Amino acid sequence: MSKKMLGDLMKQAQKMQQEMGKIQEESKKKTAEASAGGGMVVATANGAMEIVSIKIEKDVVNPDDLEMLQDLVVAAANEALRRAQQIVSDDMSKVTGGMNIPGMGNMFG
Repeated sequence: MSKKMLGDLMKQAQKMQQEMGKIQEESKKKTAEASAGGGMVVATANGAMEIVSIKIEKDVVNPDDLEMLQDLVVAAANEALRRAQQIVSDDMSKVTGGMNIPGMGNMFG
């Protein structure tokens, strides 16, 4: 491989890295929402893989069955995080052209 080819390859890699950094920052502003229990619990996660809100309908709050409520919260939160990860993954694949770049798979989680 010539020095020119190597230099061009390095420039392309650097540009891709910069674009991926921009997408990472933009992803933090995007959110994904998921619900459980027929909408009784709704969780929202952002592209930084943080839960930003949880809404619970008062009808599902039963002091005698807290375990069900806890399960609904966990289910909604996990699904919101999964959807947020998918948004980030989709955005990243636009830059990488679908290439699997080592270390990028769990960049956000």
